[in-house]
Amino acid sequence: MEFKDYYATLGVDKTATADEIKKAYRKLARKYHPDVSKEADAAERMSAINEANTVLSDPEKRAAYDALGRRPPGQEFRPPPDWDAGFEFSGGEFGAGEEEFSDFFANLFGRGARARRGPHEASIRGGDHHAKVMIDLADSYHGARRAVTLRSARLDAAGHVVTDERVLEVTIPKGVRAGQHIRLRGQGAAGLGGGSAGDLYLEIEFRADERYQIDGRDVTQRVSVAPWEAALGAAIEVPTPSGPVQVTVPAGSRNGRKLRLRGRGIPGEPPGDLYLELELVLPPASTEAARELYRTMEREMKFNPRTERGR
Repeated sequence: MEFKDYYATLGVDKTATADEIKKAYRKLARKYHPDVSKEADAAERMSAINEANTVLSDPEKRAAYDALGRRPPGQEFRPPPDWDAGFEFSGGEFGAGEEEFSDFFANLFGRGARARRGPHEASIRGGDHHAKVMIDLADSYHGARRAVTLRSARLDAAGHVVTDERVLEVTIPKGVRAGQHIRLRGQGAAGLGGGSAGDLYLEIEFRADERYQIDGRDVTQRVSVAPWEAALGAAIEVPTPSGPVQVTVPAGSRNGRKLRLRGRGIPGEPPGDLYLELELVLPPASTEAARELYRTMEREMKFNPRTERGR
């Protein structure tokens, strides 16, 4: 998808105040609104203007968008999975009523439905907040107590976006999966007229780790093996998220073979499985003795991988 420079769309600087953004939006809306504009691309331009204003006029969305950094408009862009981790947002689903907006907007702000207030609570109960937090895979295997830093955005007296931070001690339950929510009662917005505070919903995501691939409760882990272990078979010890396990590598194993350990995935009812994907690692030919061993293999084995592969 293409990166959208919302500041360029509205013709304002990144340091623009809320009033400056409002004035720029109104000026462009008067020029490009399809009901009054004679421009051929008025509807398309107005949609882009509305999208930019939706983000930049909201302190929370604007702060998260600014964290992405500036890029040339139209540049191919994919936000990293943790781009908005730690940002605290209020309200409900971002994408509601904004289906005409770009894929860029949908990928950033069109996440799944959030917890909503009941229809009779809006005037007294505080609104619910939500944020994404990143945890290690081991935290899900064992459960953990973690300090989580959240950033929230607001406008100061001059109309500039400023961020505040707060730190919460959060219990990570054993077996939590990516996409699940942890509910912290009373940690949302304050209520009105003595009403109760809203709740805070923390959406769980796992930190990127090149050792693991996670699918629901199933986990795939790459395990390095020596050529002779794969060829002859071996009993090896493998460190896993649940602790070290003894594994038998079958003789004749090929690179990429997966060994399934039932119930060794993310805990739950039922637990997931752990798949160990074998990755053959060649010993370095860094000494003369090692090079001579390779020469002996070349002479004695008469092996040509271009013709023997797959047999």
